[in-house]
Formats: sequence, C-alpha cells, structure tokens
Amino acid sequence: MSAAAPQNSFTQVSSNFLRQIIAEDLRTGKYAGRVVTRFPPEPNGYLHIGHAKSICLNFGLASENGGVCHLRFDDTNPIKEDVEYEDSIKSAVQWLGFDWAAHLYHASDYFDRLHEFARHLIKAGLAYVDSSSPEEMRHLRGTLTESGRASPFRERSAEENLDLFRRMKEGEFPDGAHVLRLKIDLASPNMNLRDPAVYRIRHIAHHRTGDKWCVYPLYDYTHCISDALERITHSICTLEFQDHRPLYDWVIERLAEAGLLQRPLPQQYEFARLNLLYTVMSKRRLLELVEGGYVDGWDDPRMPTLAGLRRRGYTPESIRLFAERIGVSKADQWIDMSVLEDCLRDDLNTRAQRRIAVLDPVKLVIDNYPAGAEEECFLPNHPQQPELGTRAVPFSRELWIERDDFNEEPPKGYFRLSPGKEVRLRYAFVVKCVGADKDENGKVTAVHCTYDPETRSGTPGAETRKVKGNIHWLSVPHARRAEVRLYDRLFVAPQPGRPSDLVDATSAPSLAVEVDDDIVIEEATERNYLDDLNPRGKQVVAAYIEPSLSEVAPETRYQFERHGYFVADVRDSRPGAAVFNRAVTLRDSWGHKPAAP
Repeated sequence: MSAAAPQNSFTQVSSNFLRQIIAEDLRTGKYAGRVVTRFPPEPNGYLHIGHAKSICLNFGLASENGGVCHLRFDDTNPIKEDVEYEDSIKSAVQWLGFDWAAHLYHASDYFDRLHEFARHLIKAGLAYVDSSSPEEMRHLRGTLTESGRASPFRERSAEENLDLFRRMKEGEFPDGAHVLRLKIDLASPNMNLRDPAVYRIRHIAHHRTGDKWCVYPLYDYTHCISDALERITHSICTLEFQDHRPLYDWVIERLAEAGLLQRPLPQQYEFARLNLLYTVMSKRRLLELVEGGYVDGWDDPRMPTLAGLRRRGYTPESIRLFAERIGVSKADQWIDMSVLEDCLRDDLNTRAQRRIAVLDPVKLVIDNYPAGAEEECFLPNHPQQPELGTRAVPFSRELWIERDDFNEEPPKGYFRLSPGKEVRLRYAFVVKCVGADKDENGKVTAVHCTYDPETRSGTPGAETRKVKGNIHWLSVPHARRAEVRLYDRLFVAPQPGRPSDLVDATSAPSLAVEVDDDIVIEEATERNYLDDLNPRGKQVVAAYIEPSLSEVAPETRYQFERHGYFVADVRDSRPGAAVFNRAVTLRDSWGHKPAAP
C-alpha cells in the first residue's frame, strides 16, 4: 500500500484554512519544511464516518505536503479499551486507502516518560497530589461565573507530593483516593486551567503494559506530550477541544522550558466535527445500540461505523469524496445524509456493472411462447460503457416480474402491465396482458400475456413497435433464490431525540462535558433518541437473481436495475448462497415516502 493519500478522479481538492496554514508554515520554514500530523483514536469502539473525516484530513494534509501521518492509539483508560478495537481501527484506516508505514504508536509507549515528566512538574511546584473526594473537587472548581477555590492539599510540599505520587504508583491506595493535579490558575475563566487532574489511580491491567501501572495519565496531559515526543507539527482536533488548547500549550511549554521537550513545539488547530443527520455518532450511543440489540453489531449496515458502511456497500472512494465535498470549517453544521448517499451514487454509477434482480416476484406466463423452449437475450453490462460488453440471460415461457409491475386497475400515468396493455420486456419482446390468476384471497398468483416474436430487441425493425412501459424479468427455470436485505436510514428523525420544533439544520446541538475526566460529546436532547429508531431500517426479502450472481465474491457491487446499488455481504455471502445488501437507492426518495409504517 502506498503511503500517498489516494485521490478520486472526480474529486477537485479545494482550499481550506488548514491547507493555508500549512502552506504558510512551509513558506516561512517554521518546522524546517516538515509536515507531521497524527490520527489519535482511543481504542474503545469502532471508527465511524466522523472519524473518516479526520483520517482523510490528517493523512491527506501530510501526503499533499510530502509529510507523514502517525497512527497513535490513545490507550490511557484500560477500563474501556480492547485489542479488538485496535484491530478494527487499523483495518478501517487501511480500507480507506491510507498507510502509517513505520509510524504506529501508542500513548502507552510513553508511560515512563509521562511519569518522569509528572515528577518534574511536582518538583518544580507545578503539580500536587489532591486527596479531595470527586464531589469536593467538583465543588471547589467553581462555575463558569465563579472562580475556583484552592484545595486544602494544594500547598503540600514537593517532598510530600513526590512520596504520595510514588505510593500511588506502587498501588498503596484504592481507586479515587488521590489524583495528581497541575497547579495553574484557579481564577481562570477557562475551566480547563483550574488545576486539571492529570493522573488517576486505576487498579486494572492494561492490554499492553499488563500490571506494571496503577496510575494512568489523562488525555489532556498525555496527548500534547505525545505530540511533542513524536515531533508532530500540526495537531488537528475538533472544535470541542478549542478550550483545551491553552492547557495543551501550557504543559508542553513548561516541559520545553526545562529542556525535556524539543522545540519547535507542535501547534493545535481545531475544525468542526462532522454532524450527520439521521444517525448518531456518539461512541457511547453506538455502544448502547450494539449492547442493547437494536442493531446486529458494530458492522451492522445501518450503523455509521466504517465497518458498517463497508458492509453496506460503501466504497473507500465514495467516503473520501464525501470528506472532500463537505469541506473543513470552524463552524459547526449539520450535513444531510443525502450528501453521503450521493457520493456513493456518483462513484458506483461508473464502476458498478448492471444486473437484474426481482425483489417482490410474481409469475408472468407467456401463453403463446412454445412450451419447453428457451433462448438467450443479450444485456449490456453497463449501458454507458460498451467496452464492458454484454452477457447472456436466459428467456423462457415463464418469467418472474415485480409484483408492482402489474395493476388490474392502474392509476393515471401507469405504463406497466394491466389488462389489454402492452409493455416491453427489457432487452426482449413486447408482450400484451390478457389476464391474471388469483388465489382464494384475491391475490394475483400469475399474470398471463402474449408476445410478438417480431419485436425481439436487437433485431432489425424490432424497435418500430413503440410502447411506453419497460419492465425487467428473469426466467423462472434459470433464476436463483437469494436473500436480499433492504437497508434504510437508522433513524426517522434528522436529529434523533430532539423535538422537531427544536431541530436546527445549521448548528449542532452538542456540548463537551467531562465524564470520568475524559472528554465526551453529548448531544443536547429532550427525549430518548431510541424512540426515533426506524422500524423499517432493515427488511429481508427472498428475491430472484440472475444465475451468475449466486457465485459472486463477497464485496462485489452491482446496480440492480431500477432498485439501486447492492453489494454481496462481506460476512454472510458465499458462492452458491448469495446475500446482497442494498447500499443506496438510485435516487434520493427519503423525503417523498413514509419512513415508517
């Protein structure tokens, strides 16, 4: 795999403020011509489409400027992290077309250095061990309008702090008994500078370091130092970390002043995270969907995870195109799901060959076609790419057609089969409806037609018979059964859990909150987002497909004519037992049909 960022032939790279910043830094020689970025996920879940924007941005900016991008796992919280998540993250980044080469790192690689730096800050009077309870610390921290107050343990001596910190590391104290805090500014209007905690006690084994540590560093302390140790030049984060930038700068500046970090130091820049309508992208909520059985796992094709999108049929190219189209800005905004869907349509329109599938079959009998006879019709593999050739599809007296291609009492403008009306069987003959069979409940079980043998497509003069209707079909003796899964949007509401009269499509109703000292993005909701799950988000039908489709390899994509783009399921499809997932319809019909019964 090349380390260069892949490009789509139909993607035009546009300028943005980050590209401009890097261009100016290269012009002035700020980092001696180096461009080093990083993608630093926490391995506590599967990556989603929001992460894809960050991946494309960080790897793309580095590649565009002859630099490198590091993949670094922020593995500082062993309670939530797992090797399974690390493996899924690496697979997702590679699937998108990017490569970190030799630059794979873990925050845990730096635990010894981070501990050494913490001891330095204690000795310098810039950090202290606080023995207050979490409730007391929260109370003393103040509010947005009131300054914080000093902990009774803030003025402990350096010697006492060093001793307590050593004993914390050696496992002498239970979880929550003490934390190590930086000594910055309790009166700062920025809450992040009011003596933030940087180490906590955790009596739990780490998936990489085992039982070596009983204290683990927190994100705000670890992230900036990791950037500096790796000589990152441009540390690109989402907007919720904007208020954390002064803390980022304070930590690495203090350590650089002591000669412990090399200058020039990295600089943090923030961009608006991706907010996508009709889904959720909080890891906590995605985990709830998985653990609650609302979806069929992290790779459920309804999920916004990259594993789910891949299984749905999305291509890496379509996601990279999406990341480029939505752009990079400093203002939060909501992106409609249709933008992502259009990117997939644009990509698959050129690359996906065409095939026939009948999803809701009813039998069509051609009464005047010779019994037992059959012939081949030749269908183009791609109507706009004749170089892809044609394929032979069997034709016989009995065919499968779509049930809604017949209507006994057709509405105005209906040009498909109805009593006495003619249609063309696509790439075959013109037929005329002469009747229908029904069961005891009045349900149509077969449609009867006659055909005109002089109207076979492709023969001289065949097209002189002009009919408005054109329907697809499959030969009953030759068609193969297949499971087809019709996936739709995961939620019926644009912003799940938010009342419709409060939905604002221009700004994101979210805020950064601190949970267990980790930054978590919480959507501001008024009710349970699960109430907005789409009950028709997954429908499974027993369909008929062309004979060759039953043997296709997993992840092979096709356009099923009239139905949309489909992919052979990467997990469940196998030769002889095809399972197809609908990736996207041929056009956006979401606003023109009911999403729920």
